[in-house]
Amino acid sequence: MLRRRGTLCTVLVAATVAAASHAGADTLETALVQAYQNNPQINAQRALVRATDENVAQALSGYRPRLSVTATAGEQYTDSRTKSFSTTPSTYSNVSGNTAVRTFGATGTQTLYNGLQTGNRTRQAESQVLAARETLRVFEQTVLLDTATAFMNLLRDTAILDLQRRNVEVLQEQMRQTRDRFNVGEVTRTDVAQSESRVAAGQSQMLAAQANATTSRAAYRRVVGVEPGRLNPGAPVDRFSPRTLDLAVAQGQAENPAVQAAMHGIDVAALQVKVSEGALYPVVAVTASVTKSYETTTQAPETLQASVLGQVTIPLYQGGGEYASIRQNKETLGQRRIELSLNRDQARANVVQSWGQLEAAKAQIQATQAQVAAAEIALNGVREEARVGQRTTLDVLNAQQELVNARVAMVTAQRDRVIASYTLLASVGRLAIPVLGLQVPLYDPMVHYQQVRDSWFGVRTPDGR
Repeated sequence: MLRRRGTLCTVLVAATVAAASHAGADTLETALVQAYQNNPQINAQRALVRATDENVAQALSGYRPRLSVTATAGEQYTDSRTKSFSTTPSTYSNVSGNTAVRTFGATGTQTLYNGLQTGNRTRQAESQVLAARETLRVFEQTVLLDTATAFMNLLRDTAILDLQRRNVEVLQEQMRQTRDRFNVGEVTRTDVAQSESRVAAGQSQMLAAQANATTSRAAYRRVVGVEPGRLNPGAPVDRFSPRTLDLAVAQGQAENPAVQAAMHGIDVAALQVKVSEGALYPVVAVTASVTKSYETTTQAPETLQASVLGQVTIPLYQGGGEYASIRQNKETLGQRRIELSLNRDQARANVVQSWGQLEAAKAQIQATQAQVAAAEIALNGVREEARVGQRTTLDVLNAQQELVNARVAMVTAQRDRVIASYTLLASVGRLAIPVLGLQVPLYDPMVHYQQVRDSWFGVRTPDGR
């Protein structure tokens, strides 16, 4: 009986894979697609990118005229007293009355030159949009990596739970046989106590594995957005990563979205310096206005006034605030340049670390496979030796526990192998839906940008809100 249960434990991983291969099983690729579509972190960041798109439309409004219409209507009471010196003695005359006044007017202002502030603000807003898109890529990579981690954690913890359950079954059978042998005087009460202790320990490990599986299931639901079903094994994505460490480092420092976002941040800061410097230049504008007034008691009941005026404003001194703003923005520019260096160093460190973890995971799989094979042979040998009295019950229990530990280590190494490959792909900036070849409609931020960039009016967003 023990040998049959040991054989069942040996084929645990293969049985788990076969059971998960039915038509309704969830794959890692399916989980990635669901997270890409449903994860609230990605959706919130997409909304932030759409909000950032409006900065360009706001900046472009500086090129357009500003129009306003005014209208006034009401009663105006007048009471005036006039003294006349042409007669002797002097005389006084009073004039009073109500006047109905209605005025209608329109004013238009067009800025012709403002120190290139409008152009620099527009380019700054475009750089902000590009930086927001790269930040969106950072969030997408983070969510996809979290999804792969949650998927593999749940797969690992489910397999470990099955291992612990089967281990308890084997230990319970071992305890039953030990009790039978104790009843016929072949072993002592100590052997029975050792078997009982090991069963209790196995049940404790099974309950801990069950708690870990429940936690991993909740984490999967949080990241992916749906309850997990039966899971298919995940596969590594080494084929999408650079072949050498030097290539991976170079690609990570050039294409990592955090580095790209920092580069656009430098552009934003540099253009802000130019915008603040533009406050020192003259402002040239043209203003056109027309006003028509209606009065009921004057000699001219209707009055029409129209004007077209050019205006030049030359700033001389505004208390020094504009100079402080320029100095402040230059310091911010220096900060952004330092942050770019930090991001590149961090990208390099992440690539090297991920590369090392991947290589270690590959070696661990080979080592744990050899460990499992040796532990299986050792367990079978100890059982045969115990049958002829050359081994004790404790030796058999220890051999059984070593085999379980080896299988748990192998499952963990397989999980680490897959996660390390996804981590490396993220560190070089290539953990993306198109690279993975997943069949899902891609979110294109350019669509919304083109819809709102040249919009002159309207309060409804392109998605209908």
